[in-house]
Amino acid sequence: MSSQVETSPKPEARRVSVAAHPELGGADDAAVLAKLGYKQELRRNFSMIEVFGIAFSIMGLLPSIASTLSYSIPAGPVGMVWGWFLASMFIFIVGLAMADLGSAMPTSGGLYWWTHFFASPATRNPLSFLVGYSNTLGLVGGLVSIDYGFSLMFLSVIVVAYDGKWTPSYGAIYGVFLACVLCHGILASSLSKVMGKLQTVFVIMNFILIVATIIALPIGKASNRNSGSYIFTDTENLTTWPTGWAFMLAWLSPIWTIGAFDSCVHMSEEAANATKAVPYGILMSIGSCWLFGFILVIVIAGCMDTNISNILGSPFGQPMAQIYYDAVGKNGTLGLMTLLFIVQFLMGLSILVAASRQSWAFSRDGALPFSKFFRPISEKFGYIPLRTIWGCVVLAAFLGLLSLIAPAAAQALFSLAVAGNNLAWGTPIFARIVWGQKKFKPGPFYTGDKLSVPIAWTAIVFLVFGIFLSMFPVGGPSPTPATMNYTVVINSAVWGGALAYYYIDARKWFTGPKITIDTDDLTEEQVQAIHDEGLIVAGSEPVDGKGEEAALGTRRSLGQDEKDTSIVS
Repeated sequence: MSSQVETSPKPEARRVSVAAHPELGGADDAAVLAKLGYKQELRRNFSMIEVFGIAFSIMGLLPSIASTLSYSIPAGPVGMVWGWFLASMFIFIVGLAMADLGSAMPTSGGLYWWTHFFASPATRNPLSFLVGYSNTLGLVGGLVSIDYGFSLMFLSVIVVAYDGKWTPSYGAIYGVFLACVLCHGILASSLSKVMGKLQTVFVIMNFILIVATIIALPIGKASNRNSGSYIFTDTENLTTWPTGWAFMLAWLSPIWTIGAFDSCVHMSEEAANATKAVPYGILMSIGSCWLFGFILVIVIAGCMDTNISNILGSPFGQPMAQIYYDAVGKNGTLGLMTLLFIVQFLMGLSILVAASRQSWAFSRDGALPFSKFFRPISEKFGYIPLRTIWGCVVLAAFLGLLSLIAPAAAQALFSLAVAGNNLAWGTPIFARIVWGQKKFKPGPFYTGDKLSVPIAWTAIVFLVFGIFLSMFPVGGPSPTPATMNYTVVINSAVWGGALAYYYIDARKWFTGPKITIDTDDLTEEQVQAIHDEGLIVAGSEPVDGKGEEAALGTRRSLGQDEKDTSIVS
């Protein structure tokens, strides 16, 4: 190693030993990733626009609004329009806080990696473990809820075709859901080389649907559009909650819809120029949904039946199908709902890609059950985590069985994504400003010393509020078993199970993210740089001799068996 130091120019030493395979990406991105302790294993084939595209595609603006109208319509136009605007504003603030972190430390497992890096020595392992599981299951919950929404939209087209004279069974709903999930698994496995390019196509499809709706609804209701006063000031309350709280529950629609911006983080190791692509992808996706979503809900409120009970009680099973039907008739509804479920299908494909990357990152660090099985990257299928793709598919298929129980149980799948992801987003932000602010080194994107901390605290308060909001029964207090919101049960099981697993067993072996770069090829300068980042490489000591105390107590090591099996053909 000493001979390397003497013969290698210092400015280029890092790039030489951490450079990615030419097929995977450039040296600069590989060097940034190496500072976090990881070697480049995934192909960087996502541009900034494509990173934005995967988040925007998962958000699937209009299909998501359609899937969550049951949250917003009970509060009337005010809940739909101003609930969207205000909630989106706070979500953008959360995005700013995450963009600070994503620019500074772009890695696929960013949320739990950041938590471990910034948290105190006593809390970093359990919190990192909890965040990893909450985020992983939250993303899979998002996949389930999106594909469940696809199933309902697909079947609603059949119901419209039969003029509301056919009602799908729970079995039919699950059958379509299962077929959708399996198709996503096949496509995510076989289209890896063009997945980045496909995000641009998905974005275009989203905008075609948005424009078609913005044009079709006002034309169809030309003689019977609602007034501006109705759109912006009319308040309804179809719940038994106070009117003010019904308005707050309407926020669940934008909270669920604009809930995929962390997918930009999970694609960090497949993004070119990740320190800029990740933060701008986050903010562009949230900002686009904020703006175009606001326009859409105004158009919908301006064209919908003022007797909103008719919309919620539609024989078609989908409020949006009834809104289309009232405006453009049967044939127009069939066309627009078909386009709607196609875009919803594309949403599911994109979120499966993001969920598989988070699952792979977590298995890379040995935290998931059967991590050694899920850890390998498939070279044959284009340097992708093939096994975690299908692991997410299988888990989604099991979670989807809740749809066979009752609509209330299936509805909890929507809130599972909200509560699980909110905890995963808020914990690293909290850890940074409470324990790790002095360790934070901004990246190219930074909100500034004066604004960064207030933004982070605002984000934390909103995320905690969102968790509690997602657990309230939508219809009102004193729910029956059929109207109960089971999110509190599901998420308590997820969080309680993760912590129980940690304290019973995982605490014996889980020490946080692991080093995966080849430490035998590191120069002394590179070893020191890794120690300065708060990492400890097994068998190495920092050059200044300060040992483990200088490295912030974070031990990450890589076993030989993992080196040998990281890529499979």
